[in-house]
Amino acid sequence: MQENNNSLPPKYNHHAVEQNRYKFWLEGKYFEATGDPDKEPFSIVIPPPNVTGRLHLGHAWDTTMQDTVSRMKRMQGYDVLWLPGMDHAGIATQAKVEARLREEGTNRYELGRDKFLEKAWEWKEEYADFIRSQWEKLGLGLDYSRERFTLDEGLSEAVKEVFVTLYEKGLIYRGEYIINWDPETKTALSDIEVIYKEIKGNFYHMKYPIKDSDETIEIATTRPETMLGDTAVAVHPKDERYQHLIGKTVVLPITGREIPIVADDYVDMEFGSGAVKITPAHDPNDFEIGNRHDLERVLVMNEDGTMNHNAGKYKDMDRFECRKQIVKDLQELGVLFKIEEHIHQVGHSERSGAVVEPYLSTQWFVKMQPLADAALALQDTDDKINFVPKRFENTYFNWMENIRDWCISRQLWWGHRIPAWYHKETGEIYVGKEAPADIENWNQDEDVLDTWFSSALWPFSTMGWPNEDSKDLKRYFPTDVLITGYDIIFFWVARMIFQSKEFTGKRPFKDVLLHGLIRDEQGRKFSKSLGNGVDPMDVIEKYGADSLRYFLLTGTSPGQDMRFHWEKVESTWNFVNKIWNASRFSLMNMEGFTYEDIDLTGELSLADKWILTQLNETIEQVTRNTNKYEFGEAGRHLHNFIWDELCDWYIEMAKIPLYGEDEHAKKTTRSVLAHVLDQTMRLLHPFMPFVTEEIWQKLPHEGESITIAKWPEVNINFHDEKASEEMKRLVAIIKSVRNIRAEVDTPMSKQINLLIQAKDESIVAELENNRHYVERFCNPSELTISTAIDAPDKAMSAVVTGAEIFLPLEGLIDFDKEIARLEKELDKWNKEVERVQKKLQNQGFISKAPQAVIDEEKKKEQDYLEKQAAVKARLEELKG
Repeated sequence: MQENNNSLPPKYNHHAVEQNRYKFWLEGKYFEATGDPDKEPFSIVIPPPNVTGRLHLGHAWDTTMQDTVSRMKRMQGYDVLWLPGMDHAGIATQAKVEARLREEGTNRYELGRDKFLEKAWEWKEEYADFIRSQWEKLGLGLDYSRERFTLDEGLSEAVKEVFVTLYEKGLIYRGEYIINWDPETKTALSDIEVIYKEIKGNFYHMKYPIKDSDETIEIATTRPETMLGDTAVAVHPKDERYQHLIGKTVVLPITGREIPIVADDYVDMEFGSGAVKITPAHDPNDFEIGNRHDLERVLVMNEDGTMNHNAGKYKDMDRFECRKQIVKDLQELGVLFKIEEHIHQVGHSERSGAVVEPYLSTQWFVKMQPLADAALALQDTDDKINFVPKRFENTYFNWMENIRDWCISRQLWWGHRIPAWYHKETGEIYVGKEAPADIENWNQDEDVLDTWFSSALWPFSTMGWPNEDSKDLKRYFPTDVLITGYDIIFFWVARMIFQSKEFTGKRPFKDVLLHGLIRDEQGRKFSKSLGNGVDPMDVIEKYGADSLRYFLLTGTSPGQDMRFHWEKVESTWNFVNKIWNASRFSLMNMEGFTYEDIDLTGELSLADKWILTQLNETIEQVTRNTNKYEFGEAGRHLHNFIWDELCDWYIEMAKIPLYGEDEHAKKTTRSVLAHVLDQTMRLLHPFMPFVTEEIWQKLPHEGESITIAKWPEVNINFHDEKASEEMKRLVAIIKSVRNIRAEVDTPMSKQINLLIQAKDESIVAELENNRHYVERFCNPSELTISTAIDAPDKAMSAVVTGAEIFLPLEGLIDFDKEIARLEKELDKWNKEVERVQKKLQNQGFISKAPQAVIDEEKKKEQDYLEKQAAVKARLEELKG
């Protein structure tokens, strides 16, 4: 048949299919939230990617899930807002910009703050363009008219509002504390920006001399360079060994400073010597002990990790070089008497990789306890956040219940500058959204806020908050779902919850879907050092966005990690080809067929009734599972329906009327094909947007784009359980015949005699009505269907529900093998009977299961018993 104008090319070419399609969607404004009051709103905010580089596979996975949900909701008639945006990513972006400046032979200090920020904004624009181009390649249905950036004017206003309000409530304060310090980027880090690694180090055992005595006191440390900042030695107040020393002083080696011996309950009498050196400026626990005993805080390092003036002769040495030299000097003095190898956990900066230094510093902090308590209380209300999977709620609880104050200041230039000013003469602190009126008398704080401070406001600041009259805020907040990785529950999810509760009184999202990490085939993280990275754009280039998306969506279940396999992406590409070829065949047989021609009111064949029933089942399963974020399950149902039922069975059966002379049957088949393909493309669209739009545009349809086509709904008029049972039996017969043919190496082209013994006359009538299918797919020379078949001795047989099949294949059968095969089959039915009967005898099952489920099990029992009896009888015949 000659191809019509709506035909598809013979071969699926993802480049051709995906080219310009995104432009078509954007020009149609199909992704823009309309604010239509007749539609229910549905909103998602994108976890804003950092403008530090291009997107990786994790981003592709995360955003594809969001796109799938938003596309389905749009088709279901919701007014969908999927709000895009990007994060300025303070430390990470500044590090990238500074690296580029080094390549250009300059640095931020030579440029000055304003010029440096110009360079940073140039970087942002460059990488924002990269990210948008990748969003396009993935086919993400984002509303670009509402795109935001964490440093844009509106978000800056929100950040200032939050900072000033928390400060006025006493929840933001400035204090001197031991913080995590990154000497490479010269900035503070929050606790969760520190990665701990096992490192081989040493315990250095030293003896400090007691003043005016021959006694010494033994201490041990892993960081001998910090001893230069020691201001006490502590022992437990009940430790009898040291009772006589409490209150005396120690002469600190090298420095000659005198420091007291204090008693503190923190000291573990059982560990080491039971005496510990106290360095309040370089250890968080020592800091607390120092506060209790009013000890001096002696800082011995500079911000870059070199030793300062308090280090005496070691001034300007790198901290690790100082360690080597001080160990040598202490050995020569006889103070250091033992070095013991020791494996310990050492904090490293998540951003720079540098060893983190516990460092005394004046920083800005958020007092977390009141905010955490309010967020935790939210989970006891009807407005609680639904964690998917549920187990991650415990992870959230655990962190929030053990919260520490949050260090929010960062010694950077790229970010939200802290809205605090210091009076040049009095040192008075002013905090406000605007600078003081007499600005010439004030200096603004040089530091910026932690990136997560602005990201924590993302769900509501992007909607227009703090402007309470914002239309978007009123309509789309709280959002419906947040989709993100479980690795940032602490960084981002928890912070959004407590900030949203504090400033809007509401949860930021109804659901939070937490997915795992994507790893390589061996389960390893992707990393530059392993050289195992996979660029999603490379995958799209080779196999197309639809293949990548479907693989990512169906590769795992919620909350689990995923392994990337090229072979699995290729398998998905084969699935797209299957869809393409089935659609192409159907379109070739719909030449001149219009939407108005579709008529499903006529007489439907068994195959028509069955495929429409299976379509109903697929609509129900795909909708239900996608609503539960079980994309893998939804994909499995789609794959089974398209590959097995539609392509392998229905389309093959449709060829009989399509190639026949009955014009009415031809029209009905075309109508069913057009309807089923239309509905299937809609179901598949959120998973594979490009190929489904391409095929749908060729099908007889109403509307401009599949993106706004109505989501399929179950049509009860096309639900036919009887047709399903009949088709199941027919398929079982055809498969059994094919299997037997294959077993005795008899090709389908060779005609054979086929006898079918039906359980009763109703099944005889049913099989006679569908005789043409058996003849078409089994190719019998003679077909006998009856309740009374005289089974030939020399025949192979098979049992299906309600019928037994015999194929007289004299001369081709090895009866010993046939008996062995039947014994294996009998064993299978024996086990099935035993299993189902055990289930039906289980009172727990009978008392709890719905009646429909119990009835289904009883039906299975009857079916298995009949098959068991038939196989037994056949074995007795052959053995007799």
